[in-house]
Amino acid sequence: MILLTPSSDFFQYANKLLLNDDAMGLQVKEFVRKNAANALSVANMVMGMASILSSLNGHHHAACWLVLIGYLLDLADGAVARQLDACSALGAKLDDFADFTTFGIATSLLLRTSDLLDNVLCMCYVLSVFVRLCFFSSGIPFVYRGLPCIYSSAILASASLLSEGNMAMLRVTAVAMILFMISQNFYPHDKVLESETWKKVVYAGGRVTHRKKCVAHQLFNLIS
Repeated sequence: MILLTPSSDFFQYANKLLLNDDAMGLQVKEFVRKNAANALSVANMVMGMASILSSLNGHHHAACWLVLIGYLLDLADGAVARQLDACSALGAKLDDFADFTTFGIATSLLLRTSDLLDNVLCMCYVLSVFVRLCFFSSGIPFVYRGLPCIYSSAILASASLLSEGNMAMLRVTAVAMILFMISQNFYPHDKVLESETWKKVVYAGGRVTHRKKCVAHQLFNLIS
């Protein structure tokens, strides 16, 4: 009996350690499950702030790409929250802050020039994003009144890249996006990207842009 007591105590202690490790592992998994979507929202906000700094420093091309990266992170944020059943009030507020940073302020700065009317258009775009984030929830999960600001910003950033910063095209696109955002029509969230038509349009746009740049480069080489 004297020899068994230390052994028994050792096994009890080891069993407690294993149970504590299991409990700790479950707590870590639960923490990751609850905060994975929030981490993506924070990453989206970081992309927005980086885009703002890029615009202010004259790096227009980089600012557009950072907005598009934020767009992909926002899509992933919603998908992860639904998949892990981790929707929460904190997550919704964090997502709204991130959306306003990236798809409101950062995107509006893509329109900024020294012209007064362009600056007014910037402010109108920011206000449109603010209004729809505050008031345009339909009450139906993942369905919204008006075009979601994430899509309008992605379209505007893509138009800027494809047109190489053509302000006339950007002004027209921005006005159209503002009207779509404040419209009363219903748009299903995340359905656009899942459609085959959208994928074909993106692919065709990329091919046209690539071909255009190749032709321009060849002409430049011939002239020079």
